Amino acid sequence: MQVVSKDFKYQSLEHYLIDMINSGRFHVGEKLPSLRDVSQKMHVSLATVTHAYMELEKKGVIEARPRSGYYVRQKVAPLPIPDSPEHDVQMGKLSRTQLIQTVLGIVGEKGMLPFGCICADSSLLPHKALARIMNSVLRTYGQDVMGYESIQGNSLLRKQVGWRMQEHGCKVTGNDVLVTFGAMEALYLALRSTTRPGDNVVIQSPTYFCFLQLLENLGLRAIEVASCPTNGISPRDLDRAFSRFDIAACILAPNFNNPDGALIPDTVKQEIVTLCESYKVPLIEDDVSGDLYCDADGRPRPLKSFDSKGNVIHCSSFSKTISPGFRVGYMIPGKKMNKALEIKATTNVSCSTPTQLAIGKYLEEGLYDRHLRKLRTSICNQRTMMQQYLPEYFPEGTRATQPKGGGVLWVELPKSVDGTKLFFDVKKHNISIAPGAIFSTSESFSNFIRLSCVGFWNDAMRAGLETIGRLANEQVEQKP
Repeated sequence: MQVVSKDFKYQSLEHYLIDMINSGRFHVGEKLPSLRDVSQKMHVSLATVTHAYMELEKKGVIEARPRSGYYVRQKVAPLPIPDSPEHDVQMGKLSRTQLIQTVLGIVGEKGMLPFGCICADSSLLPHKALARIMNSVLRTYGQDVMGYESIQGNSLLRKQVGWRMQEHGCKVTGNDVLVTFGAMEALYLALRSTTRPGDNVVIQSPTYFCFLQLLENLGLRAIEVASCPTNGISPRDLDRAFSRFDIAACILAPNFNNPDGALIPDTVKQEIVTLCESYKVPLIEDDVSGDLYCDADGRPRPLKSFDSKGNVIHCSSFSKTISPGFRVGYMIPGKKMNKALEIKATTNVSCSTPTQLAIGKYLEEGLYDRHLRKLRTSICNQRTMMQQYLPEYFPEGTRATQPKGGGVLWVELPKSVDGTKLFFDVKKHNISIAPGAIFSTSESFSNFIRLSCVGFWNDAMRAGLETIGRLANEQVEQKP
């Protein structure tokens, strides 16, 4: 039988062998055919078979035994999913600044194993295509790219973003898009456009720690509503928050929330959009991870796709998918466009022309979707590997999420483990993680950590994960 597929030959063989194992043709502990036998039977080269076996070994499907061959590895049951936090809707105290700054200080630091930063490994980013396009932009537009861009952003880029949003079900055009300096500026402009110091803002719990810092810097108060690791925030809890507090705005990450990876079902998204409209609460949507889905159902819909009155302010960027260094983000402010433009003009006037044009051309050439397919596959593969090794390396009682996309795993450790101490312990070994304490204003997540999936897996990453688990086990053993 010959392997025929659109994948590389070694990937086709890899998929074939996995199917054979899953169907029971090869059982746990059973020896697989030799490399030479497979090469002859499948009509592929010995190098192809070797590559396929090595990939299966990396993924923990098979194991090599010295002077014996390859054997089917014992399957490890996935860890249970963490429980939702058992706290009521509450007003939080923002006091995590120093720890957040310490965590952010590691971002971009060379030599650190990157379990703490949500950023695809540079080897997976389209640097060659962007270099070619940037050179073309500089040659073609010459002096025109040296001046200020319009406040709203480059027209080509806005047009391309508008088309992509239409593909996701949003009734917008390029004229509705405002280009920003990354997603964080988009969120800053959204909050400045909808709130005043002292206002209450609803957030998920847990939520991205930079949201908490942004709220603190703007003098806003966080109202935390619990997020379920599978289905995200509940409209019932959101309604309770709106009823109990005077809410000025609501920030949600509906698609693969950072850090718990929660995905709000589409039917619930519709309900949330309608609820916010009824209370006249602006709904700010962070959708930076929406393109990083792994589920066969495809890209989940943004909240903006259910918005007919301009009440949803959609925020996103290309930092997680194309280039964090380009700092190209965007927002669809809806009814707040004029206010957002006013604040943008007095903040940094406009964003860089060359990088906007480069991203716009990259989208125009149709390269983005092809790149996303490879990036999603790499990130999903790494997450699968980490999920397989967590039960082996981490303390008994550990729980971990099983997200359908995004780039993180949210890990609940035994109560005796202090996630912040673990952060500093692993930092000494040149490993970065994110402690759970910075993702909430409450104390609900002190024994949690967030592990990032940057899209590659090797022996160093495996050893790093083993070290994190070993240090967590040491905390458990030290407790009386």
